Amino acid sequence: MINRELIRIKIVQLTYAYYQNGNNNMDNAEKELLFSLSKSYDLYNNLLSLIVAITKEARHRVDVNTARAQREGTPVPSAKFAYNKFAVQLEENKMLNEFIENKKQNWDEDIEFVRRLLSQIEQSEDYITYMNAGDSDYDTDRELWRRLYKLFIQRNDELDGILEEKSLYWNDDKEIVDTFVIKTIKRFEQANKADQELLPEYKDEEDLDFARKLFRSTILNADQYQRYMSDASRNWDFSRLAYMDVVIMQIAIAELCTFPNIPASVTINEYVNLAKLYSTPHSGSYVNGMLDGIARFLNDEGIIAKPMPERSQRPRQDHPQRPQRQQRPQQQRSPRPTFRRRREY
Repeated sequence: MINRELIRIKIVQLTYAYYQNGNNNMDNAEKELLFSLSKSYDLYNNLLSLIVAITKEARHRVDVNTARAQREGTPVPSAKFAYNKFAVQLEENKMLNEFIENKKQNWDEDIEFVRRLLSQIEQSEDYITYMNAGDSDYDTDRELWRRLYKLFIQRNDELDGILEEKSLYWNDDKEIVDTFVIKTIKRFEQANKADQELLPEYKDEEDLDFARKLFRSTILNADQYQRYMSDASRNWDFSRLAYMDVVIMQIAIAELCTFPNIPASVTINEYVNLAKLYSTPHSGSYVNGMLDGIARFLNDEGIIAKPMPERSQRPRQDHPQRPQRQQRPQQQRSPRPTFRRRREY
């Protein structure tokens, strides 16, 4: 589940914290990185278990309303949503239940939020259409939850606040983890019953190795990488660059130099996007121009051997717009700084 996009984000955060805190212990910093990544997997399981918590609350609500209906002689409410075939399968999932048992994490302390979320779902057009459609098959039940997740869980400010209180490590993970939850819902098959596999923490050992190598290369070769940046900044005072830009470019150069099989264009695009999300409004274009020039220099010097497009094929970046000066924070930062990406709805 933990992909390279998430790994890059975590390394940006941990590299920034590594320098800001002044406690330059490489082994401890690497442990912090791996622990932070493991917490992303915890979030994935927690979000899946939220579906189960909503389903259980729906079942409780049906039981209460059924008892009332029997006393009053009114029609018994439908239990269709409370026993949605996909949700019941997820509730019985062995991997999810093992996580809940081992981590002792559930939604009991946030039951009022779960109830409010269920009420919002019950008022939605998707829910009403589903309940009025009569019997449904497994695919319909699974598709309903895919839609409900995107509508009510994927972008939910109240939920974001709850998750932030649960773990500082989840401040900036949810947008990526949401995509994996939706992918998991789509992958479920009725025939697999409780043995349906969830996404593994890492796709393979190579991604875990990528995280370790990239972080270590970023820190251990910092002086050399910053010299490349200083040379590429021409007459611009290197000390005046936005500090987050420096961190992001340092990691990008580490990736260019350490992983020969990753194309330079892929690396540059990934870190340009991170600069747009986490640094100044002008950082994307500036980081793009800097990294393009550095990659060409590294190729010319034989330090890397990665094809680069002709300059005429790329937008001109000879004189990228300079970012405004950003003062370095004076106060000591938390080892797990809060980063907020600019979200577009």
